[in-house]
Amino acid sequence: MPSSAAVRLQSRVDKFEDRRRELADAALLTLADLGYARTSLRTIADNTSFSHGLLHYYFADKIDLITYCVRRYKAACVQRYEGLVAEASTPDELAAACGNGLAATLADAPLMHRLWYDLRSQSLFEEAFRDDVAEIDASLQDMIWRLVRAYADLTGTEPTCSPSAAYAMFDGLFQQALQRHLAGSETALDELRDSSRDLLPRLFV
Repeated sequence: MPSSAAVRLQSRVDKFEDRRRELADAALLTLADLGYARTSLRTIADNTSFSHGLLHYYFADKIDLITYCVRRYKAACVQRYEGLVAEASTPDELAAACGNGLAATLADAPLMHRLWYDLRSQSLFEEAFRDDVAEIDASLQDMIWRLVRAYADLTGTEPTCSPSAAYAMFDGLFQQALQRHLAGSETALDELRDSSRDLLPRLFV
């Protein structure tokens, strides 16, 4: 049984993490709207009800805050996406759920996905981002590969590509659709839905 001191310490840790989540959620809109280059802790403070000092207490700098926000958002995306495809029981249903899930994820928060691609691009220049970006990328690749393996189980076939190649193909479709959607295309979501649905079966013998 944990000691009373351990319980108090865990309570402080939980409260600290709860506060970080609260601040991150409040900062998300500003981050998603302005992107990495135009955002600072002071900018976020000016656009929320929290002071610059408070933000700086819970986050070392904007890199700490941005990676925390994106990691938290992408984890939620993975969870929602896998929920959308979990009920598929045939190959056609799974392929359709794949396309519908990606289109719904993009439509839900395009600016947040834009922030993710901004962060990933910045990691080419900012070493401080690289470990976090690699970890988020790995979680997204795992998500796609679980989808591919589920299709393999339903069809009794084996994929003809590696996990990284499958992720690269779906991620490419998603990023292109995001760019078109942000540019005002009225067909970007439908094209993503259809192309993702059609891509999945093509990854197999």
